[in-house]
Amino acid sequence: MHYSVLLNEVIENLAIKEDGVYVDATVGYAGHSQEILKRLKRGFLFAFDADQEAIDFAQRRLSEISSNFKIFHDNFSNLKENLNGENITLVDGFLFDLGVSSPQIDNSERGFSFMREGSLDMRMDNTKEKSAYEVVNNYSQEELIEIFFKYGEEKLSKVIARKIVFYRQDKKIETTTELVEVIKMAVGAKYFNEKHPERQIFQAIRIEVNEELKVIEKALPEAIKMLKPGGRICVITFHSLEDRIVKQIFKKYSEIDEMVKGLPVIPDEYKPLINLINKKPILPSNKELNENRRSNSAKLRVIERV
Repeated sequence: MHYSVLLNEVIENLAIKEDGVYVDATVGYAGHSQEILKRLKRGFLFAFDADQEAIDFAQRRLSEISSNFKIFHDNFSNLKENLNGENITLVDGFLFDLGVSSPQIDNSERGFSFMREGSLDMRMDNTKEKSAYEVVNNYSQEELIEIFFKYGEEKLSKVIARKIVFYRQDKKIETTTELVEVIKMAVGAKYFNEKHPERQIFQAIRIEVNEELKVIEKALPEAIKMLKPGGRICVITFHSLEDRIVKQIFKKYSEIDEMVKGLPVIPDEYKPLINLINKKPILPSNKELNENRRSNSAKLRVIERV
């Protein structure tokens, strides 16, 4: 079962106009998209996903509602180019739901879950070459340490990287459960059972494979610049690294440029492009947390174009 995180909050904050143009940058299994599409009479929805399985499912689901949509099989880092190709330069609202979808986690073959045996894959787009297998078996010890620290914020990164490199001298690491075992051997049972470092390491590898943080850094400023006045962007994040980047980008575009801050009249090109709709992120309700434990770490940030 796929549960759309913060669904009501997203729909409310997008403030959908029935003739507007909307973009779901991560259509997934179309939970958010179908609710947007239901509210569009003469408007249009553009959606993106790197995962062909998700696109096929979303295509069927959205077709039952209306034909006012188009899904691109592409990463949302190429959002601007694809929209410009459709002669779209201004948009009424964007949604970025940055998590891995439940069906991706639940399909053990995709290799996203450290709790299920599967191949070391973790690619959101199966047509891409670089997989978790390549990262785990071919990256140098220094490269592994860097991504475990940077993307996993794991304090025993060095110990884990050293163990992986030592282990793979005799045998390639093939599966998710094998990688979990190597992590456990590296840190010892006590630390493993108390701190669950496998969560952080899997997160780090997944971010590296899919270049998740670089994608946000490119696409979010482009989306801000494509927003119509009064248009909104909703971003759902699931871990502190993503949330920090989103927060920093929103801060940059919502403040007056330092160079001109004291001037009596601020030139237009230095004025903020956006207002923060919520200073603090919107969190899931208790009802949602009870229904879906994967909502636990979700945060929603919303901005409006000035």
